[in-house]
Amino acid sequence: MTAKPLDSTAINSRIEEYWDWITVALFLLLTVDLLTTLAAARLVGTGAESNPLMRWLLGRSLAVVVGAHLLVAVVVAVGFRLLVERLRRTPPPANRYFAALIEVWLGVLVAAGLLVFANNLAVIVLGESLL
Repeated sequence: MTAKPLDSTAINSRIEEYWDWITVALFLLLTVDLLTTLAAARLVGTGAESNPLMRWLLGRSLAVVVGAHLLVAVVVAVGFRLLVERLRRTPPPANRYFAALIEVWLGVLVAAGLLVFANNLAVIVLGESLL
């Protein structure tokens, strides 16, 4: 059984949905993580942060922390745009497999964002990490 190739309408529809999912992932991994990390650091101190880059950032001004997060958002958005443009140029039937890989990757990003959020919430509520 061979995979049915995706036509340009199906690809464009999926790409619109992929932008929604990358937005959710970035919201979780940048905005929600930043806010909950700041709250956790205020309660338990910056030494409890397990990410060394974030621990370093927490020692800087709020403007530097927010600026770093905005820079990451821009880099990811530009990279994602390049990725979906590559998907548009991928010939059938490979485009179906490429789209499936993107969907798995987006699912992993959203799951990671939810895990980070749950972990930060545990630090805030319980005073210790889940990990």
